[in-house]
Amino acid sequence: MKLSVIILNYNVRYFLEVCLRSVEAAITSIDAEIIVIDNNSPDHSCTMVKELFPSVKLIENKENSGFSKGNNIGVAQAKGEYLCILNPDTIVAEDTFTKLFKFAETQTNLGIVGCQLIDGQGNFLPESKRHIPTPKVALKKILGLTNDYYVNHIDVNNTGKVDILVGAFMWLKKEVYDAVGGFDEAYFMYGEDIDLSYKVIKAGYDNFYYGNTTVIHFKGESTLKDSKYAKRFYGAMQIFYKKHFKQNLLFNAVVWLGIKMAFLMRKNPKDVKVVPNHSYLYSMDSDLILSQKLPKPIELKDNIQLNVKNDSLIVYDFKLLNASDVIADMKQKSKQEAIVFRFLTKNCKFILGSDSASNKGEVLHF
Repeated sequence: MKLSVIILNYNVRYFLEVCLRSVEAAITSIDAEIIVIDNNSPDHSCTMVKELFPSVKLIENKENSGFSKGNNIGVAQAKGEYLCILNPDTIVAEDTFTKLFKFAETQTNLGIVGCQLIDGQGNFLPESKRHIPTPKVALKKILGLTNDYYVNHIDVNNTGKVDILVGAFMWLKKEVYDAVGGFDEAYFMYGEDIDLSYKVIKAGYDNFYYGNTTVIHFKGESTLKDSKYAKRFYGAMQIFYKKHFKQNLLFNAVVWLGIKMAFLMRKNPKDVKVVPNHSYLYSMDSDLILSQKLPKPIELKDNIQLNVKNDSLIVYDFKLLNASDVIADMKQKSKQEAIVFRFLTKNCKFILGSDSASNKGEVLHF
């Protein structure tokens, strides 16, 4: 088998459904399997997977075992030569995996590959390509100097070697994952992707940012960016520094002080509520027009290239459009003011989207 797609899910039933449909479309010509590990979700995620995706291998944990352990459980049962560690709040393009296979074939020392990630508003996510967060680099980031934290010399649409990739999407050979021991289970959530990336680099492999394919990552679905998140994140960074950097009393004091400063000086993401006053539906389902939940007036469109007004909600129907075309259109229309995106996938009676990393996304049933 060529590919195992590993999806760790917790309490994002509707986003998981959309994710799985996009993955199924992306593996139609690939010898692949999908493994979903559910961390004891209370939202009927497992029932949905069993009913709608019978070919998916579902692992039902009886507790929330965290990101690292959950993914390790899934990888242990994977049969693919390659792994794709994928968040459930993502949408992949139809050609994402085939492009990555072609890229991987050109490399002789391949570690982890990450791709271009955008959020639910079509904006590029800079954590897609990062440097090693040494204490000096991390301190600069706390002070608002991010040039040494994010890899800015590689254009978002280009490809190049980087150190650190994000756990929402990681592509690598299973033998590499196993060689470095997979995710370190000392990390419950956050920091484990930094740790895995760094372990792969230290083992002598090359990590890459691959900008020739784009994946939507609806940030803030499995977890919210609240004070509990901040404590877990900075706690994870303490684990990282203790594990990978030489220790002495002065170093420990500086790291502890820096992490404490970062926690105290953190800025909560601004939640800018967009209230659109117009709707555009790129859809084959005219019943959507009858929905009382969409801003009026509503226009039904069949050409994704048409211009839209500012302050509008756009609904993309994957029965009509390819994910790759949707993603390209999002990136273009995100340059306009106050555009909100929603997504309708095959056989679903809901639309969903996410406009902020600080709040849960929106699911509208019709």
